[in-house]
Amino acid sequence: MAWKMDNPLYSLADEEENRKAIQRWERELHGGMWEGNNRLPFPVTFLLGLIIVTAFLVTMPIWGLRPTADLYWPMVEAMDSPQVQALQTNQQKMDFLCRHARETHVASGKDARYPGLIDRHCPSLTYFDLRLMAPQIRELAASNGPYDLASYIVVYDQVVLANFEGEYRPDGLRHRTQPWWDKGYTIDVLYVSYFIIAMIIVCKRLPHFTQKPAMKKKGA
Repeated sequence: MAWKMDNPLYSLADEEENRKAIQRWERELHGGMWEGNNRLPFPVTFLLGLIIVTAFLVTMPIWGLRPTADLYWPMVEAMDSPQVQALQTNQQKMDFLCRHARETHVASGKDARYPGLIDRHCPSLTYFDLRLMAPQIRELAASNGPYDLASYIVVYDQVVLANFEGEYRPDGLRHRTQPWWDKGYTIDVLYVSYFIIAMIIVCKRLPHFTQKPAMKKKGA
């Protein structure tokens, strides 16, 4: 099981181990099939890389974009207004509040992502959910604590401090505002890299594709 690191893209095994692997292939019965030891076709390699890159590019915009208390604050502010309370159904109230929040965020220009996030999260948000989270958001807004509403994420009806720890602020606390990327995205990169490296090691521990076993048809 010796490792040879001088030319890892050619082989990670020494010549003796490669020779034993070739001999083992030549001795094995494969039901009439031959062991070819061919390289992985380049189109397959290219397709695998294309799938990985495409998956990351497609999903990257949704990483790190969980709804925050700051995102829903315009809705919480307006939900008890006479204009909203005059509406007959909860769905009408939510339609009005979603439009109001979107217009408010567009007018403020605070974060260019907010209008899109309202469009993304509002269809799954109910008036009942908003009523459950509203007291927590109002309490945070009135507490004037060390973190602003953008540092709190909404998980169903719970408003919690984001589990991000960015650079230190002048007051000694760390930034909790979510960046454009997400820890889940970093973990995803780690596991994809682990998969690719593990597959390369497995393949390169086998004999190089230029070394062909001398297979003979059984019974010939």
